[in-house]
Amino acid sequence: MQPCRLFAEELACRRGDRLLLRGVGFRLVAGDALHLAGPNGIGKSSLLRILAGLMRPYAGRIDASGTIALSDERLPLDAHRPLGAALDFWRRLDGAGAQSSDFGLEDLHDVPVRYLSTGQRKRAALACLSASGTGIWLLDEPLNGLDAHWAGVAQAAIEAHRASGGIAVIASHQPLDLKGLVVLPLLDHLP
Repeated sequence: MQPCRLFAEELACRRGDRLLLRGVGFRLVAGDALHLAGPNGIGKSSLLRILAGLMRPYAGRIDASGTIALSDERLPLDAHRPLGAALDFWRRLDGAGAQSSDFGLEDLHDVPVRYLSTGQRKRAALACLSASGTGIWLLDEPLNGLDAHWAGVAQAAIEAHRASGGIAVIASHQPLDLKGLVVLPLLDHLP
């Protein structure tokens, strides 16, 4: 994995005419993890989309090096294809990486993606992300729909990513058990 870093300075996020956040800043380097914390509707998902380059910040700047991947509620898999074929598509594009068995998906390879449960969809998204070789992971509610076992597996995958030099930025309502996790309370950045 190439070296990565993600810096944000005085970011502001606006949706429509409403300013959601202002003055958000952080500096992340290889191995770091940041937890974006705050209630529903505060702008956590919007902030992740800004960091991913899918939305423009209202103000401020981002400086990033390394590849960036966003995992949110939009599963990057063709809903009409069987899970195995959909995962193979990304594996061919991204190269070797995590196997579906790492996330307990091997018995679901013949099931069309649209029939997967919330937890199965989250595990499939993590399998794609783990196989991608991407340096910066932006994770929106990665533990939603996961039982305690699979939440532990997901967090272990995040820790392994960090240990290999990756960065994780996580928006989550669930408590996270990650070493050295920095919490950024977004309530401190309301206009």
